Amino acid sequence: MSTNMKKVWTAAVSFMCLYGTQLSLFAQDEAPAEGAQKTAGFMTIVFGGDIVSIAIWMMLFGASAATLAFIIDAMISIKRDKLIPEDLVEGVRESLNEGDLNSAIAACEENPSPLSNILMVGFSNITEGFEVIQDSISSASEYESEKLLQKVNYLNMLGQIAPMLGLLGTVTGMVAAFSGMATATGSAKATMLASAIAGALWTTCAGLLISVPALLSYTLTRNNAIRIILESESTVIDLIKTLRNAEVDAEEEEEY
Repeated sequence: MSTNMKKVWTAAVSFMCLYGTQLSLFAQDEAPAEGAQKTAGFMTIVFGGDIVSIAIWMMLFGASAATLAFIIDAMISIKRDKLIPEDLVEGVRESLNEGDLNSAIAACEENPSPLSNILMVGFSNITEGFEVIQDSISSASEYESEKLLQKVNYLNMLGQIAPMLGLLGTVTGMVAAFSGMATATGSAKATMLASAIAGALWTTCAGLLISVPALLSYTLTRNNAIRIILESESTVIDLIKTLRNAEVDAEEEEEY
C-alpha cells in the first residue's frame, strides 16, 4: 500500500470515528416526559445486541470507512493534471518535432503517468510502422484504463454490499425480536417487539446511507476516469502523428 493511500485510510478511519462519536451523542435520548417510555440510544442499538448484530455493525462501519477512503483517493489521484501532465505533453511534442526520439523517451521517464506509459509502448514499436504503433497504443490505453478503474470498482462493490449487510442486520434483528416475544408477557410484549424492530431497521438505514454516496461517487468517478483515458489516447495519437509524417517522407525519398 502506498504512503498516500495509507494517509487516505487514516483520514477516513479518523473521520468515521469522529462521525460515530458525534452520532452517538446526538442519538442519546433526551430525558423522557413523565409516563413516556425511554427508547434505546444509538450505542445501545449497536452494542446491545448479540454477537452477530455487533459483527454486522462493525462490517457496516468498515464499509463506511472504506467508501470514504476510496472516494478521497479517487478525488486525489484521478485528476487530469496528474494523468496528462502538461510538462510531459509539451516536452514530447517539442522532442518529436525536432526528431529527437531519445529526448521524448527521457521526458516520459521523468514524468511517470498513464500517458507516459502509453507513449513508451508506442515508442517501443517505432520500427514496426504507424499502424502497429496505433494498435499498441489502443491496447496500452485499455490496460491503463483497467488499472485506473480497479480502485473505482471497489466503490461499486461497496455500494452493493452495504445495503445487503443492512438487510442482513434487519433480518437477524427481526428473528431475535420474534424469538424474544416468547419470554415477554402482556403489554410488555408489544413494546418489546416495537423497540426490537426499530433497532433492527437501523442497519438497513445505515446500509443505504453508505450505498447511495458510494454508487453516486462510482458513477461520477468512472465517467471522469474514462474521459481522461480517452483524452490520453487522443493526445498520444496527436503527438505521434509526427512519426507518420516522417515515415511518409522517408517513403517518398525512397521512390526518388
